[in-house]
Amino acid sequence: MAYYVFLTNFTDQGVKSVRETTKRADAFRAMADKGGAKVHTLLWTLGKHDVVAIVEAPDDLTATALSLSIAVLGNVKTQTLKAFDAADMNKILAKMA
Repeated sequence: MAYYVFLTNFTDQGVKSVRETTKRADAFRAMADKGGAKVHTLLWTLGKHDVVAIVEAPDDLTATALSLSIAVLGNVKTQTLKAFDAADMNKILAKMA
């Protein structure tokens, strides 16, 4: 399983219905589970991004499908970053020339 960081910003539609954001977060977790991914952490933030989520998924296709599935609802725009834990980083370092 790989890790992904979802950097999320509310759209105008999402801001208008911000009182529903925690319910949408629950729906996001359920959507991830249904698609074979797991939301480890979901935090509302101050600054450049409104919400940050750490998601574990079996592959890039699953993570991308999840990102698009929430974006198509119109409440958020996302940027997805692939992330590496220490074990994977050690494997990467071992492959360096």
